[in-house]
Amino acid sequence: MSTLIRPFRALRPVPEQAAAVAAPPYDVLNSAEARTRAAGRPFSFLHISKPEIDLPEDTDPYAAEVYAKGAANLHALIEAGVLIRDRKPCYYIYRLQMGEHVQTGIACVGSVAEYDRNRIRKHEFTRPDKEDDRVRQISALNAQTGPVLLAYRANTALGAIISTATQGAPFCDVVADDGVRHTLWILDEELPIRRITQIVNAMEALYIADGHHRSASASRVAAQRAAANPRHDGDEDYNHFLCVAFPHDEMRILDYNRLVKDLHGQAAKDFLARISRQFTVTAVAGQARPGRVGQFGLYLDKRWYQLDIKPELIPADPVASLDVSLLQEHLLAPVLGIGDPRRDKRIDFVGGIRGLSELERRVDSGEMAVAFALFPTSLEALMAVADANQVMPPKSTWFEPKLADGLLSHLLD
Repeated sequence: MSTLIRPFRALRPVPEQAAAVAAPPYDVLNSAEARTRAAGRPFSFLHISKPEIDLPEDTDPYAAEVYAKGAANLHALIEAGVLIRDRKPCYYIYRLQMGEHVQTGIACVGSVAEYDRNRIRKHEFTRPDKEDDRVRQISALNAQTGPVLLAYRANTALGAIISTATQGAPFCDVVADDGVRHTLWILDEELPIRRITQIVNAMEALYIADGHHRSASASRVAAQRAAANPRHDGDEDYNHFLCVAFPHDEMRILDYNRLVKDLHGQAAKDFLARISRQFTVTAVAGQARPGRVGQFGLYLDKRWYQLDIKPELIPADPVASLDVSLLQEHLLAPVLGIGDPRRDKRIDFVGGIRGLSELERRVDSGEMAVAFALFPTSLEALMAVADANQVMPPKSTWFEPKLADGLLSHLLD
């Protein structure tokens, strides 16, 4: 059986160019935003993760020439000496700091075989079109350039190794455009490397927090390459995917809030009366930020209300008991007619990083009729869903801070 994780030879920027290379994840910017962000920054990793920015503006971002351009841009940074590859497999300690929040984890490569066996556990469905895009990108670059965010149950022994490793000088210490600080150390000593591998491999599971499409695509690429390789032995680089794993008690999930365009033909007073059958509805002064599981904020007609779901409506099932499920089951579907939040054009989602004022703004503008603020899903709830081999409803979790692209990549040769 393969180990859950192993060290790898990272492709990374030389220290003096790390700030110039670091970029937001490929999927948090559209093409126009990426073009603006990369302007005047020839080393930005956006030229690799969003290579359509270097082609005419009307270029289809999924055209073959886009993937080819990304590969050419990656090779150009390697040839220029901006990106270098370590000579021996290492672990890398990755610290994220956003304001007062700090989390420190291990950058590694995870086993595709263990992902396929569900020891690296999922909690979301993936979309084939998004998988196809990542498969083509990985294949064109011969590299994985976007790390999968993993969680593991906090471990004292692992924490001690990480703490020791961060006493030395980092090779990278960058404050990104959004104010998030990314600090990375190289761990290349044989004894702690072996110990980390042993500790993690003894764990029952690792959990995908963010990056379901990246991990699913890595599995597809591995299967393709194994089938095409008559000497395949399971040890090749393509059998592993780029990850950063953090202890669950250091990670932070923000709220993922909902907005609906109309009240489904109801007057406001009738809507409030109807939801009072399932929720205790209380008008509040100021913003109604939920303070616990089962509590929601409602913004309607320039006023906030606190909603508390009636306790007898909360089931024991790990998915059905999630706040996103309770809101969907007892309000969005029966009262507002939102049957499938994945496809219904009347609903929109706003990450908690935008704050409750963003909900007020969009309702007050008339764009939306009503907003719902949710209490953040916990890591424990996420792990319980994954352990039950179930999936969470769409838009259940919003992780902050996010990993950068470009600081660590995994070549598949």
